[in-house]
Amino acid sequence: MSGRCAASAAVVSPYPNRDIDRPPDRPNNRLVLARVLSAALVGVQAALVRVEVDVAAGLPAFNTVGLPDSAVRESRERVRSAIRNTGFSFPNDRITVNLAPADLRKEGASFDLPIALGILAATGAVQDGLLAPFAVVGELALDGQIQAVRGVLAVALTCRRQKIDTLLVPVENHAEARAVDGLRVLAASTLRDAVGLLNGEGSASPPPPSAPVPPSATDDLDFADIRGQAYAKRALEIGAAGAHNVLLVGPPGAGKTMLARRLAAILPPLTRDEVIEASTIWSVAGLLPRSGALMCRRPFRAPHHTISVSGLIGGGGPPHPGEVTLAHLGVLFLDELPEFQQHVLESLRQPLEDGRVTIARASGVSDFPARFQLVAAANPCRRGCPSLDRCVCTPAERARYLGRLSRPLLDRIDLHVELPALAPDDVRGPATGDATETIRVRVAAARERQRERLRTPGLRVNSAMSARQVRRFCVVPADAERLLAAAITRLGLSARGHDRVLKVARTIADLDGVETLRAEHCAEAIQYRGLDRQWRG
Repeated sequence: MSGRCAASAAVVSPYPNRDIDRPPDRPNNRLVLARVLSAALVGVQAALVRVEVDVAAGLPAFNTVGLPDSAVRESRERVRSAIRNTGFSFPNDRITVNLAPADLRKEGASFDLPIALGILAATGAVQDGLLAPFAVVGELALDGQIQAVRGVLAVALTCRRQKIDTLLVPVENHAEARAVDGLRVLAASTLRDAVGLLNGEGSASPPPPSAPVPPSATDDLDFADIRGQAYAKRALEIGAAGAHNVLLVGPPGAGKTMLARRLAAILPPLTRDEVIEASTIWSVAGLLPRSGALMCRRPFRAPHHTISVSGLIGGGGPPHPGEVTLAHLGVLFLDELPEFQQHVLESLRQPLEDGRVTIARASGVSDFPARFQLVAAANPCRRGCPSLDRCVCTPAERARYLGRLSRPLLDRIDLHVELPALAPDDVRGPATGDATETIRVRVAAARERQRERLRTPGLRVNSAMSARQVRRFCVVPADAERLLAAAITRLGLSARGHDRVLKVARTIADLDGVETLRAEHCAEAIQYRGLDRQWRG
């Protein structure tokens, strides 16, 4: 019996050949606690996280605390294999990893590399004190290769704000992180390379050669290819000039989708700040190309009509950005608008009005930017009849179909454009109208006038003006006032609808190159409220 007890004691003792209660002597120069800076994604931003690694005497164990998700908890297997397969010694001790602050949820595999470097620092493989000015992100493969992660651009922006001088990233994320000025970016392809960089024993891996930027889908979309529909082309030019929301209503084959997909081609290019802003969102969503190229063109998103509220607005736990956020500073195209579920469409009200989405969950509140331009398309009836004179639907059926679009939602759409069916001459004849490049020049000139007039940080276009700014910049003469008063009476325009008519009129004047609003500008803007007239019956 005593022999079995002695054997059992020998097995569980963490210190072979020593008294069981006496820990082994550790050299004075060996660390037992290391701290590495990393970052966790919170919405479309990043928050700094301290990765604290404690290697203590005891039974071999590897515990991670600090609200880690499943991917972070599983990192212990990737870290253990990566350390051993790159030729380092993995400690046969009790390892505790704390991700602070402990009340912030951590998700994803980007903590693999900082945890591994923390363990190597605690065991002396990484020299003491060299990790302090660094922030580190990266996923580890079992052979020690460092894989790309999402959200590096958001991490780089946070490091610059928090005065962190250096960021160590995977090689595939190198170009993305270098887009942030004033930040030293190091890139490593393997765990051994990362250790060498931190020990000052090697040079940073050169970034991979930049992949050629693929041509945008909008490069081949020319307005000159669209036959007929001069009225709709004019409406889209106004919408692009002032970032106004547009609804296209017409029979199948009238050109609604062709027009909508060409809208992004006439929008002005993104500014430097807008490139960083849009690229940060796409980086967090993991949609940036692996080459590290940033968003050089305005986003164009076209979700299917079966999308859920979470998919469109954002959600989940923790909340992730939806389509309205991915379309930030670009175009959100909703084809077959009445086919979307009613509660999904109504969820668009707040982002269309405020340009932001606030999602409240039990785990916290997340705020996402959503300053997009809505372009929607709809058939005039459920069956999609080729034209009104050949429609087999009753007037009540047509009214019921478009009645799925509530009045508050229509109030937030500035331009209601009705497209007729194409005439035979339009189908057979040559395409007419201005080319995309010609329209883009006029749109850019109109937007420049708006920037010069508004001169407000974050306010670039007429559609984003507040009610006070509308009263200041959209002063109309007496004859236009009478025209607007008649429109309020006959169309039943709300106060919001009235202000949006003035914003559209201001954009039409900008396209004409004049500062004074005239009655004809207001008259044209009122023409684009056709569904208000139908809604009134």
